[in-house]
Amino acid sequence: MFNRIVNWARANMPTREQMEHNRFARPLAARHELWRFTRRSVPRGVAAGLFIGIFALIPGVQIVGAALMCVPVRGNIPLAVLMTFVSIPPTTLFVFLPGAIWVGNRFGYHADFSTVSDLVTRGASVGDWLAWLGSDAAPSLIIGLFLISVVTAAVGYLLSAIGWRMWTAHKRKVRLMRFAAQDFPD
Repeated sequence: MFNRIVNWARANMPTREQMEHNRFARPLAARHELWRFTRRSVPRGVAAGLFIGIFALIPGVQIVGAALMCVPVRGNIPLAVLMTFVSIPPTTLFVFLPGAIWVGNRFGYHADFSTVSDLVTRGASVGDWLAWLGSDAAPSLIIGLFLISVVTAAVGYLLSAIGWRMWTAHKRKVRLMRFAAQDFPD
């Protein structure tokens, strides 16, 4: 399953060379360290993508925001962009929004998730959403999303750093076993 995802990403993601021809992406494409998979850039890219993917729930903004956040932290842009897809509509509606409202309510704000579910089911207009955000629900939602995204980014950073370390250790072990088998044939 993982190989299928990796193969799909390789086939559908633009390469750095293709992005160098785009005038908007050229400054990002020129920095090679943002595209390499290293022990430092991978966890940083994962953390940046998770943070932006959960905190900024606007689909187009997530990808651009994750790429731009990778510049100052020197994270891996492809992984950051891939991590923004953690906030697909089912996870957003059934995990992140209720969780953010619950966390925000613990800080003394009063947001009701039934109002959100009602707005979603009836296909509310932008004006209805702005009116809802203008109420006491906005601080609850923003604080909750911020805290959930910070914790998720930190956990993602740690897990990807540990996973990267285990993967490179496994590759080294296989390489050493292959080298030992060549030196001492049976």
